[in-house]
Amino acid sequence: MAFEAKFMEMGAEDVLRCAQDHKARGWRFVQLLCTNTEDGIDVQYTYMKDETIENWTVKSVKKGESIPSITDYFLAAFVFENESHDLFGIDIQGIAIDFQGRFYDVSVPEPMTVISPAQKAAREKAAKLAAAKAAKEKADAAPAADAELEAKLAGMDPEKAAKVRAAMEAKAKKAAAAQEQAAPSADAELEAKLAGMDPEKAAKVRAAMEAKKAREAAKAAPEGKGE
Repeated sequence: MAFEAKFMEMGAEDVLRCAQDHKARGWRFVQLLCTNTEDGIDVQYTYMKDETIENWTVKSVKKGESIPSITDYFLAAFVFENESHDLFGIDIQGIAIDFQGRFYDVSVPEPMTVISPAQKAAREKAAKLAAAKAAKEKADAAPAADAELEAKLAGMDPEKAAKVRAAMEAKAKKAAAAQEQAAPSADAELEAKLAGMDPEKAAKVRAAMEAKKAREAAKAAPEGKGE
């Protein structure tokens, strides 16, 4: 017997409608499958009738997003939904038989969302590219914004313009002071993280940080005279 498999996508808001429709038309629920991806977690629902299998996927579910339970239509789904919650961290609302996170007694939360070194490297690269792009856009926008502000100030009463400039300078100084105060707390947070690491790994991280500081200091230092 040959089976025909179909693959479709839907949004989280379509999950209940899809389950209700398949129930009404005599389909049976087969499984709920989660897959960890670069963009989040794909949640796939599989239904079967006669020789046809339909796979409906909610793509790239993020942390904090909720999906409704389909146990009002297919009670057997409670096993898969509890598993999806405990192993992948999927927030499924209204499970008929809800184990409240104790369906699997695991040593770490959401063990199936651990990413591979290659995935980690790809995410870090994407984050760096996004940060560089945002910084460039901000730098490109700054001159135009400054010119627009100066044009507005030039059209103001001189005394009022002077007050605006003074307020802006005070704000900039306040922001700089706040940044300086935040630095020690960031160092403390880093030390707390290092303290929780494997000692050998923490030592490597510290060594890498010291080497980075040395390189930055060397770049900032003025070139020697008389060379």
